[in-house]
Amino acid sequence: MTIFSRIIAGEIPCYKIAEDERFFAFLDINPLSKGHTLVVPKKEVDYIFDLDDATLSDMILFSKKVSKAIENSISCLRIGVAIIGLEVPHAHIHLIPINNESDMNFKNPKLKLSNEEMNEIALTIQKYIN
Repeated sequence: MTIFSRIIAGEIPCYKIAEDERFFAFLDINPLSKGHTLVVPKKEVDYIFDLDDATLSDMILFSKKVSKAIENSISCLRIGVAIIGLEVPHAHIHLIPINNESDMNFKNPKLKLSNEEMNEIALTIQKYIN
């Protein structure tokens, strides 16, 4: 069971942004920027391109809904999208508020945000989830 499956199951706390019957979105605890969110399928599949077509399509649409909420909550020019897939063996999409391309560099130092800041960010984004 991956750390993401344990988060979805409620075994590990997270800053949840949104969820439906098949997908779960939560703040990255080592964010590149405020609002950096991970979207995962609830079904544990290692590699995103091993998802069936319908699940992959729906995951992108779920990510779009989450990204619109992030855009409405965090001052940024765009929401950058990254799929790397090596860090955790559970398919996931990074949604990262960015103002320039260098904001997407995963070698950049990660932000250190307090629990209070993370909670505030999550609650603000949640307000815009339809």
